[in-house]
Amino acid sequence: MSGSTNRHHHSGSFSGHTAGPTQQQPSASHHALESHEGKDFSKRPVPQVPPPATHKPSDHDFYVYDGGERKVNHEYLKKHFYREGRLTEAQALYIIEHVTNIFSREPNMVPLKSPVTICGDIHGQYYDLMKMFEVGGNLQDSLYLFLGDYVDRGDFGIECLLYLYALKISSPSRIVLLRGNHECRHLTEYFTFKRECLHKYSEKVYEACLRSFCALPISALVDGKFFCVHGGISPELIKLSDLDHINRFTEPGSHGLLCDLLWSDPIVNFGHENEPAPTGQGVTPGTTFMHNNTRGCSYFYTYEAVCQFLERNNLLTVIRGHEAQDAGYTMHRKTPKRNFPSVITIFSAPNYLDVYHNRGAILKYANKNITIRQYNSTAHPFWLPNFMDAFTWSLPFVGQKITEMLLAILSICSNDELAESDSDGEEAQAAPADLAARRQLIKNKILAVGRMQKVFQLLREEAENATELDGVTATSTAVSKPGADALSVQGARLNKSIRTFADARRSDMANERLPEFNEQQKPTIFPVPSMRNTSRRSSAEGLDMEDLIKRALEDDSVVDDGGVVEMLAEKIARGRSVTGRPGALKRHETT
Repeated sequence: MSGSTNRHHHSGSFSGHTAGPTQQQPSASHHALESHEGKDFSKRPVPQVPPPATHKPSDHDFYVYDGGERKVNHEYLKKHFYREGRLTEAQALYIIEHVTNIFSREPNMVPLKSPVTICGDIHGQYYDLMKMFEVGGNLQDSLYLFLGDYVDRGDFGIECLLYLYALKISSPSRIVLLRGNHECRHLTEYFTFKRECLHKYSEKVYEACLRSFCALPISALVDGKFFCVHGGISPELIKLSDLDHINRFTEPGSHGLLCDLLWSDPIVNFGHENEPAPTGQGVTPGTTFMHNNTRGCSYFYTYEAVCQFLERNNLLTVIRGHEAQDAGYTMHRKTPKRNFPSVITIFSAPNYLDVYHNRGAILKYANKNITIRQYNSTAHPFWLPNFMDAFTWSLPFVGQKITEMLLAILSICSNDELAESDSDGEEAQAAPADLAARRQLIKNKILAVGRMQKVFQLLREEAENATELDGVTATSTAVSKPGADALSVQGARLNKSIRTFADARRSDMANERLPEFNEQQKPTIFPVPSMRNTSRRSSAEGLDMEDLIKRALEDDSVVDDGGVVEMLAEKIARGRSVTGRPGALKRHETT
């Protein structure tokens, strides 16, 4: 999408016309043109925003040599990606394949020594990742541990991934990357990362990313006391040695130990789950795991389950990500014996999805002290949903306007005029049967235009409402529909409607679940721009977009309002024959 949507005219002056003896007065547009004189329209309208990097790095820029060993120049990539630059396919594949070999040699649980900086979910927020490194310091000062979820939902997942992979290649012992639940084929096809890879690179790069995901380690142990994982614990995880038996080089399933490590959560009201809550009665004392109905897979683990796990393995706490936090982190209830938080949740994507209004946070552990560093979000370039260009985005709007014009032409007569007889010419003579057939034919054409108008309206509304926050239009802070002539992006207006973290969390609840969809499903007849497949975006009546379009195409009432179509068809059918020569246009009250 262009950085500026202003339309500029030629800045040269021009003289007015002479109409008869009087000179024409300068128009408002003439004054507007004069006001632009002296401006240089070859420069960017917002000079403080640098233009995107359109070049791809040469091998001289891309590689550096350290003691004869060839590595990736991550400092160059950092600036290149910040300007939205891209790599060649060969360069991207070099990073991904090289780092996959490094990951493959690491154990399922990576042992680490402090000092360490622990980071939560990133979710494609590259500019916030840069802010995070500013807050946390460089790799020479502290080892970095990432808890997963580098991609999906944000627009810069491939940049986050390639930059972190480049750091891993440069300093493999100074940065550890764990696997999150989004590092898999199932979710990256369902959300945005696959589409992002295909738009910015190729399917070959996407498949290489998937292979690297399967090589990522799944947990880490800091100083033998801090168990670090993306999601949490499992009823199948009795001793830490159980982790050694997991085959992580695969796509995670919907159950089992690998699934639980990536998907499980602390139970709602963790630490006080036995007490009655507004949502219902508390859980029965002694309960350790319950089905996670929020995720649609894995478990909720209770405070008692965590305390038992820590005691069995002589651990201090569980450090995990996986859940957005308003403050960027949450210290859960302390254990009774060691008086230390039983679970610490870290989330490092501030203002998640650009609507959560949350802060990002990282955890620094050094000299037996824990420090939480918080930070706010950083401005980033804007992308239309699904990485569309502005022309594709506007097609439903243009189509709707065209059908509106066609209907306006067909409905040029008012209701009163339709009821009048044609006094300016002889009424066409036709048999009643022919007249009825012609009238029905004309009516069908008018209805067809109306149906297409409805289809374009549905497509346009879907484009304008393209957001992953499925429940937003059903909440008290819902975004009202735009005006008939407005072409807007709802995602850019959500901040005005979702005012709190709780609003965003409630609206986004459907996206927390393990998605269920048929990968072999054929594409729908209309490619609707949406953050998800049309088959998964449903109306309040349970109909998906294709069902709504089919209904619109079959509905005869889409434009039939008060018998206007009947009267219009009757007027046209009687006014001229099918094969007759077009009559002259009438002039009504023109001067």
